[in-house]
Amino acid sequence: MTASRRRRPAAAALALALALTACSGGGGEAADANTLTLMLPLFQTAPDPQGEIHQAAEKLTGKKLQITWVPNADYNEKTNVTLASDALPDVMVIQDNKGTAFVKTAKAGAFWDLTDKLDKYPNLKPKSPQAWLNSKTDGRNYGVYRVRPLLRSAVVIRKDWLEKLDLKLPETTDDLYEIAKAFTERDPDGNGKKDTYGLILPKWPAPVFSASSPYNVIDVWFGTPNNYGVRDGRLVPEFDVPEFWEAQKYIKRFVDEGLVNPDWATLDTGKWNDPFLQGKGGIIIDVNVRAGELFDKFKELDPETYHEKVAMAGNLARPDGQKFSYPFTGYNGIVAVSKQRVRTEEQLDDVLRTLDKLASKEGSILLNNGIEGRNFKVEDGFAVKINESDPAVKVINNDVQFGFIQLGMTSSVGVAGDAYEWMRPSQAERDWLKQRDELMELDLRTAVHDPSLPVISQTAVDQGATLNPIPTDARIKYLAGDLTEEQFKAEIKRWYDSGGTRILAELQAGISKVGG
Repeated sequence: MTASRRRRPAAAALALALALTACSGGGGEAADANTLTLMLPLFQTAPDPQGEIHQAAEKLTGKKLQITWVPNADYNEKTNVTLASDALPDVMVIQDNKGTAFVKTAKAGAFWDLTDKLDKYPNLKPKSPQAWLNSKTDGRNYGVYRVRPLLRSAVVIRKDWLEKLDLKLPETTDDLYEIAKAFTERDPDGNGKKDTYGLILPKWPAPVFSASSPYNVIDVWFGTPNNYGVRDGRLVPEFDVPEFWEAQKYIKRFVDEGLVNPDWATLDTGKWNDPFLQGKGGIIIDVNVRAGELFDKFKELDPETYHEKVAMAGNLARPDGQKFSYPFTGYNGIVAVSKQRVRTEEQLDDVLRTLDKLASKEGSILLNNGIEGRNFKVEDGFAVKINESDPAVKVINNDVQFGFIQLGMTSSVGVAGDAYEWMRPSQAERDWLKQRDELMELDLRTAVHDPSLPVISQTAVDQGATLNPIPTDARIKYLAGDLTEEQFKAEIKRWYDSGGTRILAELQAGISKVGG
């Protein structure tokens, strides 16, 4: 793990002590067999316990649900405070299950280790071995992972520009370069001015090297590891293999030839869509759902022609025809069960059976779509919103979309699972949804997974804030022409000498233990 973690020594120590107390039977009240207490993230207005969705969830589970809803922006902070308290709920979403506070409390026994306990719960049993592996916390699974797409990297392109210049969707990195060049030099908007460019690159905000950025995607396309990988029997980082330098030369060619936005090193990711929408840039390398987001944005600008503006390709083959695709983790945090309140195997079984109901087909539809016949109907296998002018239905939609969907374990954001995909209004969008699923299935065959995800390097935790920026900053300076390749390699050596070598040794040892 390379992510920088802010350590909270006092909180971590207190949490550790409380965890140990919980394991010995003290600290906090035991769980009520008729009630399930939960802590979940919230993105808008908190659902009312008397609301239709909350009541339907209670009817489904046969439990009274006492939910503490926490605004998402504050969720990790609230999690740390909760972990350092004597008041853990029965169940809580842990967004950062690799973070210091959770790792210490979980390993001390504050949460149930579910690694070998889910086989008898049909809806909780992991459907993706890779996502289950990725979601481990230092080799163990302390919760049920919240499903997300395992592969969603894609190339989003201005469809109208492609058609005007009689270009096809790219299949290789060479194709992408030629499209970017054409978008820059051949007046794709037809205004008679040279005022467009191809690839839109943002300043990537994460302080870590491997952060699902367009740069990382291109690295993998050229054959690098995804963060870390094994070469000649030893673990190596993404930025220290020959293919990495081929990828950097490729990206630098875009920069040097002016085929990217002039502010590529400073463009805020929150404004990433703007050049695409404004007709300044024509290519975004990101997640496939960005295409849907751009459909929606264009619809606001021009409902008549919005469906003509967006096209999408999947991962690209490198110049020699070999293809390597960039995957994601397949999960977004975990649903963990507290040992402080759920103290016995019998109580755990009761809680897991309740979660299993919520992860069932009926539960998935409720948490992801709502109540059939009330706020949606099914048409051609898709969910279609109904009664949208009814204020009570607006509340249902809010409670689902911004609240209860966060409890989705087998169906959730980006993965319909047993729930229904929402119907898109235009045929172009419905075609895109079909293409999205086909590309994900295709690219999973060539996905390059990160073997370090299940384990933790203590050196990376302790020194990440110092080590992580070394290769990250060096890459940007190299692309900008402020560092030579030799100077970039000197920075990589500095990363090794400052702690990188220890990180690799610790990760390698951990990977060996989990069999990754």
